[in-house]
Amino acid sequence: MGIELKNPIIVGASNLVTDVNTVKKLEQAGAAAIVYKSLFEEQIQLESLEMQQDLEEYNDIHAEMITLFPNLQHAGPKEHLLNLKNLKKEVNIPVIASLNCVYEVTWSEYAVELEKTGVDALELNFYATPRDFDEDGKEIVDEQVAILKKVKAKVSIPVSVKLSPFYTNPLKVIAEMDKAGADAFVLFNRLFQPDIDVESEELHFPWNLSNIEDSRLSLRFAGLLYGNIKAQICGNTGIFEGTDVVKMLLAGADTIQVVSTLYRNKPEQIGKMIRSLEEWMDAKKYESIADFKGKLSRKNITDPYAYKRAQYIDILMKANRIFQRYPLR
Repeated sequence: MGIELKNPIIVGASNLVTDVNTVKKLEQAGAAAIVYKSLFEEQIQLESLEMQQDLEEYNDIHAEMITLFPNLQHAGPKEHLLNLKNLKKEVNIPVIASLNCVYEVTWSEYAVELEKTGVDALELNFYATPRDFDEDGKEIVDEQVAILKKVKAKVSIPVSVKLSPFYTNPLKVIAEMDKAGADAFVLFNRLFQPDIDVESEELHFPWNLSNIEDSRLSLRFAGLLYGNIKAQICGNTGIFEGTDVVKMLLAGADTIQVVSTLYRNKPEQIGKMIRSLEEWMDAKKYESIADFKGKLSRKNITDPYAYKRAQYIDILMKANRIFQRYPLR
């Protein structure tokens, strides 16, 4: 996005970056940039409602006592903005703000406030959980493109878009947002999905750290997008080792984001990933990432069936090989 990075490994948005000491460890381990924990409008609304309910719980319990508390108001996004501003002062690497809103008007309003903290870029989290049977998919995409245009018109810092894979045709959506001015795309959002506790018969939302295999979808789309859009590509989800970084770069990604591997393997994992990438490059005689980035993208390979459904047919034709690895007896 025009931001100079010392390597392609970015720490994605999570609770890890809310602790200054942890952030400093991530920086020392070699992180090229940090995406701060997302500012969620829904969370602010919920906290504000809960505070108001707590303040009014015992109102009017006595004829001469209308209220127990003074007229207090929720701080809104101010605490988040203050913490982000303070973090920016503590580190020497780029800091990217992350934003997710409910209403169209607040996207640009919050984006402006986030820019004032001094962050280097902004990441918009676009996803829509289907709840309305009458809502058309095109309406959702058109609204997101309109939001992107409004945010771009309001801020001067680069703006990336973090998308979910749940579009009918993610390539067309990305192409439209690319034309609307997105500076980069993060592929893909890892959404929290509900589970059911069969003992209590209640819904709950467990932590869902990614697995290595989860990176394959991002890898596929990085390979499809490389050389076809102006914006840059950031691979996300299921990137644990240095070899995962290499794969994503070969497919065509410019950078990658990591979170789950840091929870599992601690901040020091970033240094290990960087060393693994460097060792691979040395063994292959590559002097820079530009020497091999996109080498295995659809644009640069001769196999006409790569990244297509024909891969699936090929796997089916060789399906019996799975029993060589996982024998039934």
